[in-house]
Amino acid sequence: MNESNPPPVLMPGGNAIQPRLVLWCITIVAVALSLFQLYSAGIQPLGLFYQRGIHLALIMLLAFLMFPAFGPNRKRGVLGWSIDLVFFAGALITGGYLVLFLDDIVSRAGFWNDTDILVACIATVTVLEASRRAVGLGMTIIGVLAIVYAFAGPRGELPWLGEWLPGILNHRGYSLDRVAGQLYLGQEGIFGLPLGVAATYIFIFVLFGAFLESTGAGKFFIDMAYAATGRQRGGPAKAAVLASAGMGSISGSAIANVVTTGAFTIPLMKKLGYQPKQAGGIEAAASTGGQIMPPLMGAGAFLIAEYTNTPYLDIVKISILPAIMYFATVYLFVHIIALKQGMQGMARAELPKMRQVMKDGWHFLLPLAVLVWLLAMSLSPMRVGYYAVVTMVAVAVIRYALWYFFVAPAQGQPVTLERTKGVIRAGLVKLVEGLELGARNAVAVSMACAVAGIIVGVVGLTGLGLKFSSMMLAFSGGNLVLALVLVLLASLILGMGLPVTASYIVLIVLVGPALTNEFGVPLLIAHLVVFWYSQDSNVTPPIALAGFAGAAIAGSKPMETGFQAWKFAKGLYLIPLFMVFNPEIIVGGPVLVVAWNALIAILALCAFAAALEGYLFTRMAWLPRLAITAAIVGVFYPSLLTEVLGVVVMVVVIGLNWSASRREVPAGVA
Repeated sequence: MNESNPPPVLMPGGNAIQPRLVLWCITIVAVALSLFQLYSAGIQPLGLFYQRGIHLALIMLLAFLMFPAFGPNRKRGVLGWSIDLVFFAGALITGGYLVLFLDDIVSRAGFWNDTDILVACIATVTVLEASRRAVGLGMTIIGVLAIVYAFAGPRGELPWLGEWLPGILNHRGYSLDRVAGQLYLGQEGIFGLPLGVAATYIFIFVLFGAFLESTGAGKFFIDMAYAATGRQRGGPAKAAVLASAGMGSISGSAIANVVTTGAFTIPLMKKLGYQPKQAGGIEAAASTGGQIMPPLMGAGAFLIAEYTNTPYLDIVKISILPAIMYFATVYLFVHIIALKQGMQGMARAELPKMRQVMKDGWHFLLPLAVLVWLLAMSLSPMRVGYYAVVTMVAVAVIRYALWYFFVAPAQGQPVTLERTKGVIRAGLVKLVEGLELGARNAVAVSMACAVAGIIVGVVGLTGLGLKFSSMMLAFSGGNLVLALVLVLLASLILGMGLPVTASYIVLIVLVGPALTNEFGVPLLIAHLVVFWYSQDSNVTPPIALAGFAGAAIAGSKPMETGFQAWKFAKGLYLIPLFMVFNPEIIVGGPVLVVAWNALIAILALCAFAAALEGYLFTRMAWLPRLAITAAIVGVFYPSLLTEVLGVVVMVVVIGLNWSASRREVPAGVA
């Protein structure tokens, strides 16, 4: 074999076949990006545009290295490398020009020169191409359509296109200079709020999640969930729900959560008796819930905090109860299926022991405890993330050092110079792996936020948000329920081409003003509703991405698994409705009112699961199922009398079902 031309290597995660030199470049850029983020988060904070400019330049360099121009299964070749070199230069120009000439650009505000406009065009094209590779073609197409829309109109670059737009969507049209300046040289375009959040809060917590993952926290959470629930009916499925809640909040991706925890939980669910489509659907629904689970909630909590000007800790606090409701619903579905199919739990010998699990992995809880404690101290989320990462690394080093110097010698493994060098080398390799994994995991989110900035910039320039509000009001006829259905449909359509974070940003910019101004929904609840609905593309056919990932592991049909995930994740649709019609559970109020609303919400969700499955303590006939469904609708109606009647009907139906189960003769009893 020719050593000067080593064979290509499959990148971690299966992205593409890459030559070793490219892998080295990816590692160098990724580690540099992570170290830069740690420096700016905990040592020396940088100015807004400096931080975002450097972040975007490094992210795009990483995207072009990780994702070849012609797809993952084709070699770059001369043409591919030529294209990549052009975009490498574009990435450096995008960030470098802003950083080097920021003072001059600010002094020229609104009166851009030709160089400014040229660089703005280069930056926009480079961002769209990086997004195409890292996020997908759908995101890029929507970004391009937004720019074309800005040009449409009598004073724009494409005046003829304005004639084809419906009256309400018409606008004056804008020139190349105006659009380019808005997208690159202002604070509402590429370097706007979405990228700002990605470059500060989101990245540092993605890095924290990467270190947890690389040090084995995933297995710890899974083992802890199995130790707690394994002996119950449907134990592996319940463990999947709990483990996915823990890992999903940190990983930032429902799909990543499915493939991480699902690799352990789905085979065991199938072994216990769950159908393959059910196993994949349960894991997909549970993993999707991780994105709404405090304390991290993927990227959502940081974006909601910035958009609503609400402290991050407050977002975490108000999200606890809705998240518990969601996971309680999935957990109950799992339990009902286990009862219907007569499943039992796993044998004690097959399960990890909680004491041993905690002994082996207690150190994973320390960084999480530090994170929650610092958040409670009202420290900046970016600084909190920095200290969480440092604590994670420090705890891992200290724990391994104690084992190496004290436990290992007692087991006959003496401390020697050669072994010490090997241990230090292995530790450095692990550190580099964590830094690289964090940067690689952040590429898709950051690029989605950059293109979302383009869309937000065009919406602000053309006034599309207000026009969308008028259309929404017209289509719904002023009915809030119909308006929420329209939001749900819009989120599903956007979710076919956009990741969750981008879908939320685009949707809240378009429909947020209508929900708050026209329908009177409180600002914070409007954002939470849109964020929850933005999760539905993970579990709603025909594009159920997390469901399809679960199907791949379970060996089931993707669409069938998607429908199962959709059924188990019904809380995504019902809980936002409850937030809107019973806002006390979010915005607060008298203790008794909040407690009452929380109680009836959980009762309604449990009743909904029973009505859908036709089973609770025993099988449920059609008449009680219809009665309980009507009662659920009554509970959501904003009237105390209707709520009380709905609760009474649900309690009576559930009580009769329990009574019927007690009268049944157990199998094998004469």
